[in-house]
Amino acid sequence: MGLTDREIQVWNGISEWEEKLFQYERTDFASLYDKWLEQGFSLLPEEAQKQFFEKLDSSLFHLHAMVQSSQIQMDARDRILGTARVFHQDISAISDMKSLTIDQLNYIAEQQIAKHKLYSFAQGGASGFGGFLLFGGDIAAMAVINVRVVQLIAMSYGYEVNTPYEMMIALKVFNVGMIPKRLQGIAWETLIQETKNTENYYFYEGNEELTNVSWLEQPMKQLLKAMSITVFRKKLIQGVPLISMAIGAGTNYQLTRKVSEFAQRYYQYRHLHDKREGRE
Repeated sequence: MGLTDREIQVWNGISEWEEKLFQYERTDFASLYDKWLEQGFSLLPEEAQKQFFEKLDSSLFHLHAMVQSSQIQMDARDRILGTARVFHQDISAISDMKSLTIDQLNYIAEQQIAKHKLYSFAQGGASGFGGFLLFGGDIAAMAVINVRVVQLIAMSYGYEVNTPYEMMIALKVFNVGMIPKRLQGIAWETLIQETKNTENYYFYEGNEELTNVSWLEQPMKQLLKAMSITVFRKKLIQGVPLISMAIGAGTNYQLTRKVSEFAQRYYQYRHLHDKREGRE
C-alpha cells in the first residue's frame, strides 16, 4: 500500500533525523570517558560481568511487566482509545488505531510525551527539594516514567506491548533511547534491520540481550546529578534550594525528552513501514 503525501513528508523527516544520528560525532572527552568505563569494567571477571548484565536485563523485564500490567497503565490505555474514538468512532482495540492518519497518531502520542516530560520535570524538582526518600528513589522513578512513556507511545501508534515480540521491542527502544546519542546511530540501524527482517510479530526470535557497558553511562549521569544536588541543596534562595531543584528537574526532563523522541521516531517508522509493506 502506498503512502499519502503527508506520510511521505513524515517519512522524509525520519530520514533527516536518522542522518543527524549518524553524523553525531563524539567529543574527545566522550571518547576518553568510554575508554575509562570499559577499562574499569574489564577489571571485573567475565563471569561477574555476565551475571551483572543478566540481572540488569532481568530487572528491566520485570519492570516492563510491572508497568504494563499496572492499573494506571490500563487507565492510560483506555484514555488513548477514548482519544482515538474522537477521530474514528469504530476504534475498539489498540490495533484499530492504525486506521488513523499519521497526524492523528502523532497528536495522541505527543499528548503522552508532554505528560511524561512534565512528570519527569516534577520528579527531578522534588528530588532536588525533598529529603533522602525522594532523592534516593529518583533513579527508580525515572526508570518507571521512561519505560511507561515508551509503552504508551507504542500503543499510540497501534502496537500492543503485551506480546513477547512487542515487549522485547519496547524494551530495546527504551534501552537505545537511554544510551548516549553518539551511540544511537548504530543501535538504530540494528533495530531497523530487525524490524525489516521480522515476519512473526508475536514471538520474539532475536537477540534478547539488552544492556552492556555503554548503557551504564546514564546511571552514572544520574549519580553525577545526585552529587550536584547534594552540593547545592544547602544553597537556599529565599529558603528554597532552587539551584538543586533546577539541576534535578532539567536533567530528568532532558532524559525523558531524549527517550520519548527516539521512541516516537521508531514507532512512526514502524507504522509507515508496515503500511508500505501491506502489514496493516
